[in-house]
Amino acid sequence: MATTAEQFSHQVYGLIGFPLVHSFSKDFFNQKFESEGIDAEYLNFEIDDISKIKNILIDNPHLKGLNVTAPYKKDIIPYLDSVTPEAERIGAVNVVKILRNKEVGTVELRGFNSDVIGFQKSIEPLLDEMDTKAMILGTGGSARAVAFALEKLGVETMLVSRIKSATTFIYEEITKAMVAEHKLIVNATPLGTYPNIDACPDFPYRFLTSEHFCYDLVYNPDVTLFMKNSQKHGANVKNGLEMLLLQAFASYSIWTR
Repeated sequence: MATTAEQFSHQVYGLIGFPLVHSFSKDFFNQKFESEGIDAEYLNFEIDDISKIKNILIDNPHLKGLNVTAPYKKDIIPYLDSVTPEAERIGAVNVVKILRNKEVGTVELRGFNSDVIGFQKSIEPLLDEMDTKAMILGTGGSARAVAFALEKLGVETMLVSRIKSATTFIYEEITKAMVAEHKLIVNATPLGTYPNIDACPDFPYRFLTSEHFCYDLVYNPDVTLFMKNSQKHGANVKNGLEMLLLQAFASYSIWTR
């Protein structure tokens, strides 16, 4: 039988990353706990080095779960005891379930990826038969999750990065024909996130048309510079708030099941 946070003593959950000034997760979860009468709280753990997760676990004995955001979705993996096959394939973890055995004093960390769930559920209703190819800006943990979700939906992906590799293109290589071929453009970089709202990927926005859909994983601010530049050329746009909420629901399910 599934357990819930109400069945335990006071629960603590949290977010690790750097920086965290942009994040809505703390307010979202604490409002959820209050409205549902759950004896729990959600804290921000802004750390400048992933190794400090050890101190977080020691200083917070009631900590039952963590969300992981940039820049630690890949770096967290060596600190985990196990990772789901999906998260291992993606190479990124954004949910950690913490299992404590007080009798023997052990702590087990299990890694999951709820970004896949969040993005897939958010983008699927927006896809049509013409959306068979997508261009993903970025190659970090979020980009990997987006690529995995799109592949599950039968969408071919093309990765774009600032650094050339055997599996990625660089922004300078993007042509009008490439943009025309990829009707879905996803910004999976943190560029444009509050407070750096004047930043955006160096993408050739002039090649966009009304046939394009530009999805920004950034959710703060509501309308990013990436979205504004895309709209100027007729593209439809969406920010990452719905994805955040969907992956948050999935996170809580993982922590309490």
